[in-house]
Amino acid sequence: MRIRKAVIPVAGYGTRCLPASKAIPKEMFTIVDRPTIQYIVEEAVASGIEQVIMITGKGKHMIEDHFDFHYEMEDVLFRKKKHALLEEVRRACSIANIISVRQKRLLGLGHAVLCAKDVVGREPFVVLLGDDLIDSEEPCVRQMMDVYDKVGEAVVAVERVPREDTNRYGIIDAEEVDERVFRVRSMVEKPRPEDAPSNLAVVGRYILPPEIFDLLEDQPVGHGGEIQLTDALARLCRDRAVYGYEFEGERFDVGEKFGFIQANLVYGLKDPQLNSRLKDFVKTRLGK
Repeated sequence: MRIRKAVIPVAGYGTRCLPASKAIPKEMFTIVDRPTIQYIVEEAVASGIEQVIMITGKGKHMIEDHFDFHYEMEDVLFRKKKHALLEEVRRACSIANIISVRQKRLLGLGHAVLCAKDVVGREPFVVLLGDDLIDSEEPCVRQMMDVYDKVGEAVVAVERVPREDTNRYGIIDAEEVDERVFRVRSMVEKPRPEDAPSNLAVVGRYILPPEIFDLLEDQPVGHGGEIQLTDALARLCRDRAVYGYEFEGERFDVGEKFGFIQANLVYGLKDPQLNSRLKDFVKTRLGK
């Protein structure tokens, strides 16, 4: 079955970004000239997704507003003949068909995904996390969908991380069955380095079958007292195949300071209007 729907959980507090995220959703933090969430939605749409389901929460109205029309602002831009800027503002409104679902209690990523059950229905879907910005020639989700078309089962994006960082991720135990493709035997949420089965970490892109909802509905709380998606996936791979895909591209964890700065530098260098100025600035600063 073709994948048509994407779920993007955005209800979290963004505690790693405090105090900046106290009043502004972390998904609205700007990478060069647009909020992080717009890059995530653009990746989904560029991959062929038709409907985006935002799992929102209290204080996240700015995200919904960003993808809505702002007639007063558009009128001002039109009258001032700022047509290029007007098109950019309007583009955010027409990127995708977006539906919002409220997560009333923040009980973890697994619970956030479960909130999308009634909208997704009984079809496979993709989950994109707003903390992970992936710069790649071909969208990461599109790469994963190509793998899904071959295997017909759940696919999770994986990345090799330093062994000492395994306690920050879900880690898979797997065997490589094709180039960059792994058959998952099991997975564990945030293991200590000495207990980690590998250094292949699950990052913020998933293609999931609808059966994941059945598992999440009776999933006990796990690490951090939350309903963990990783735990449900570990149960799923006992009954059917789950694959890990080592995507091509560069991931930035924009939910923490260094990753956010990295992303702004990389995306700034990709902007032809900023490239030379940014290079000169960095050279000057490093020369001091």
